[in-house]
Amino acid sequence: MFSLDDHPQRYELANELHARPSPALKAPGTAVYLAVKRPENAASRDRDADRAHLIDLLDRFGAPHPGPGANHYFGAIGRYHLKWEQHTEFVTYTVFGDGVASRAFDPAAFDVFPDDWLQTAPGKRVTSAHIRIDTMPDTEDEMNEAISKWFVSESVASTWVLERAAMIAGDFRIDPAGHMRFAAFIGKDAGDSRIGRIVQRLCEIETYKSMSMLGLPLARNLQAKLGHLDGELTHLVSAMSRDDEPAEATLDELLQISSELEDLTAATSFRLSATKAYEAIVHQRITSLREARFMDRQTLSEFMMRRYDPAMRTVKSAEKQLTAMARRSMRAGDLLRTRVDVQRSEQNQALLESMNRRADMQLRLQETVEGLSVVAISYYAVSLAGYLAYPLTDVLGISKGMLTAVLTLPVVGLVWLAVRRIRHSIEK
Repeated sequence: MFSLDDHPQRYELANELHARPSPALKAPGTAVYLAVKRPENAASRDRDADRAHLIDLLDRFGAPHPGPGANHYFGAIGRYHLKWEQHTEFVTYTVFGDGVASRAFDPAAFDVFPDDWLQTAPGKRVTSAHIRIDTMPDTEDEMNEAISKWFVSESVASTWVLERAAMIAGDFRIDPAGHMRFAAFIGKDAGDSRIGRIVQRLCEIETYKSMSMLGLPLARNLQAKLGHLDGELTHLVSAMSRDDEPAEATLDELLQISSELEDLTAATSFRLSATKAYEAIVHQRITSLREARFMDRQTLSEFMMRRYDPAMRTVKSAEKQLTAMARRSMRAGDLLRTRVDVQRSEQNQALLESMNRRADMQLRLQETVEGLSVVAISYYAVSLAGYLAYPLTDVLGISKGMLTAVLTLPVVGLVWLAVRRIRHSIEK
């Protein structure tokens, strides 16, 4: 028997790969989709509030509850089926029903979400979509006529997908009821699981497209602020080259710009990174549909290239501009700090030279005082020696003045030697 212990998260991680399977759907049918995003000022989704909101909806239909801590759910609610998924920034509800209404994209399909329940949602709607799943007509002209009737021809994208297993269409415009519209014409050979994957891809493309577009207004606002800071930074760099202002004052201004750039980086890094990730998912989901052109209409890839990619390039440009300015600010700061260090070194050198000059002056003054001290001490020493030697004048037969003169040179010499010895001992 295999007895090696499992990693504590082995089963959890393995099951995560199968946590969100695509639903099995039949044509004709209808799917209504809702994505609710957390408030902008919230650090993360309140997962307990999301589950409580889901349970409130399930209770209205007498449906069973999800398990504790669940982040996905699939089950019947009355005559419909509900798929619920919880993500990092948003939570999604998809309701599937059989058959299609006689009125295409009838807003009544969203009545499955009660108004009072919607008003208590923990967040704001980021997108909602109405997907009509219909059987494929006998001719392409019939599908083309329906597309022209349901969508804005100027922006509609329609394409064959999955080796012509289905034809999907949508104009990515919000209809009068407040929802996106998509149509899927399903071929007779398409299985239920394939239909479910097609519908799920449409929901994912719309959701991640909407989430990534949240970075566009942020990027535009960021570019406006960066334009102002770029002018200030350019002025400071020019002032550095001309040496118009003291380096310390310029360094203070540069540090202020650097701190503003750091604040902008901290405030925008999550959204800009999320936009990049969502954009990658959008293109990956479109690629997985394996498109083929339907008549002369644009494909999803072409629509995104013309309408969506420019917005994403704006976001990327703002991110690159922010990164480049932060690096410029760092390089300018390094240069300016080097200049400040050089100036301070020059000031320190001048200060040391001044201290050396003062030390020399003090030494000369000390030597002068030392000479005067020798004279003063010698004067008093000669006087004392004279008093001691005066009795010898009668013996030697000399005058007091002569005796004082004889004593002066030896006494001065002795005093000078004594003072010199004392100074050397102090220096040591």
